[in-house]
Amino acid sequence: MTATQPPGDPLLSVVLNLSRYHREHEKFYAESPLQDAIALQRISRALKALAERWTLAEPEEHPEPSPFAGAPDLNDDRATEMLGILFMEGEGEPAEITRLKSDLEARAAAACSTGEWLAGAMAAAWGVAEALLQYPDLADLLAERHRIISNDWQAASMATLSGRNIDRALAVLARVEFTPAALRADLAGERRAPRYVFSACELLDHAADLAAQSATLTHENERRWRVFHERVEQLTAAD
Repeated sequence: MTATQPPGDPLLSVVLNLSRYHREHEKFYAESPLQDAIALQRISRALKALAERWTLAEPEEHPEPSPFAGAPDLNDDRATEMLGILFMEGEGEPAEITRLKSDLEARAAAACSTGEWLAGAMAAAWGVAEALLQYPDLADLLAERHRIISNDWQAASMATLSGRNIDRALAVLARVEFTPAALRADLAGERRAPRYVFSACELLDHAADLAAQSATLTHENERRWRVFHERVEQLTAAD
């Protein structure tokens, strides 16, 4: 035990706890955003396939009489294969698109909530980390601990921005009426729907990139957490 380390130091006890459990917590967040990024990319690819189809397709003048018949001018095999999106003659907005928008809404809310919570937690952690300057035995690892906080703070910002991009993509998609009748009217007119959809996809792509980058930042903390935890563990064991 060093001269600057009192017996049973309560601050080091808290720091030891954080360096154990938050390290394990970050292992999850080094992977989870990557899964979100893949999901967003799949949604974007499916919607882009539809937008590409609607950019060139001519509206069907004599649709099949069956209400369950697929609409050849509106469907794209890639979108149907990836996410099951199928426009049928007697239906309105495909159920898959309705679910897709609900899924995006939930992802946007979760990303913003996570980012805002984490930003607040890192603001508090930055203040607490200043107290570590009094421990000479941690002098060579002070930058490592602050880098962990910095990375997490930056990841928090990326999570919030990702959520905001998803939310704005939803607002753009809301400008499109995803019914066969409305889409055919658009195909026969100014073809605004595909332009809105392409813009929404670009916002989703950026959200996916931000999620992936946040996961990378969190993953970079693994070695820093390990060496910092080992040192604090040694100090507390010396009590």
